[in-house]
Amino acid sequence: MFRDPRRWLWRWRRNPLRRRADVVEGWVLVGAWLLTLLAGTVAGFMAARTVERDLAQERAATRPMVAYVVAHAPGPSGARGPTGERVWTEVRWTAPDGALRTGQVRVTPGAAAGAPVVIWTDDHGRLANRPATPTEATVRAAFIGTLAATAAAVVPFAAGRRLLARLERHRLSRWDTEWSRLGPHGAA
Repeated sequence: MFRDPRRWLWRWRRNPLRRRADVVEGWVLVGAWLLTLLAGTVAGFMAARTVERDLAQERAATRPMVAYVVAHAPGPSGARGPTGERVWTEVRWTAPDGALRTGQVRVTPGAAAGAPVVIWTDDHGRLANRPATPTEATVRAAFIGTLAATAAAVVPFAAGRRLLARLERHRLSRWDTEWSRLGPHGAA
């Protein structure tokens, strides 16, 4: 598995059999790997930082409030289904400007009229989705950062592989040309 380090650097050693194409391939390989690592790292960190910043802004823009169920929620009283399901029902709350607001939210089945429910609202008292917790935000940012890093790293990696394949085809065609010129003549 671990080879002698001299074998890793064979393209740069002085050797009468070393061709210019070997050195070019070596540098293309090094450049492709460096660009792959750099592009992946930069894209991953930037995407993760952007996601965390956006989720932190979302957390800062929303706040929990207590709302009250307007009418008895459908389903058996206080029981959750086997999957922890919830049902939609209408609730009422007071916005920061003092206006009464109503909206549809999910509650436990059978919630009684007047039962308190925690909802999330924006600065104007409109319903909003529950924001991601700091832990959830970190997990989402890491996941999206990993996806972005992988997507960004594929481009230089694929370009390097394609360039190496092209260099190899060129080298093989030159070998064919030299072999046809210098190959065995009339070996019998």
